[in-house]
Amino acid sequence: MSAVNLTETAAVLPEAWSSRRLGLVGTACEKVLRMDELPVEEESHGAAEALLVLDGRLELEVEGMPVSVQAGELFMVAAGAEHAVRPGSRARW
Repeated sequence: MSAVNLTETAAVLPEAWSSRRLGLVGTACEKVLRMDELPVEEESHGAAEALLVLDGRLELEVEGMPVSVQAGELFMVAAGAEHAVRPGSRARW
């Protein structure tokens, strides 16, 4: 096992909304993702989702409430919680 530089891994992703799978932790798939300012429709998952913002800002709506996640912050979305990426986000996580 070796260390993964998340910032470098995200920086080389070819386009917005592309991701790279890093591995599994229990049943959770760990991946790095690069996004742009376009919103993403509401979704929910059967497992909790951890969103760690490496740089930029992630604007979410979680269960109808706005949430702003800044660089260096981790936000946990509970299993089953409806959430969406709002317009204006620009981040790598």
